[in-house]
Amino acid sequence: MLLVPRQLRRSGMTGDVPYYGGRFTPAQAYAASHPRPRPRPRPPATPEADPLPALRHLLDTGVITTEEYQDLRARVNR
Repeated sequence: MLLVPRQLRRSGMTGDVPYYGGRFTPAQAYAASHPRPRPRPRPPATPEADPLPALRHLLDTGVITTEEYQDLRARVNR
């Protein structure tokens, strides 16, 4: 009686072996032999150069009042 599959009894099988107990389809065999590269991390977003258009948008949409707009505009270093 055979209790352990032949692939698992071999002592030479080390490393990343995609064995799950069944047969591979051609697509699975290709995917196992051609691993995808890891995606590169995205660079951090650069802040917007001019904050005045963003402040103006907040004023136009009613998020901030005119007094808040004038106070925040005065804080902007120009």
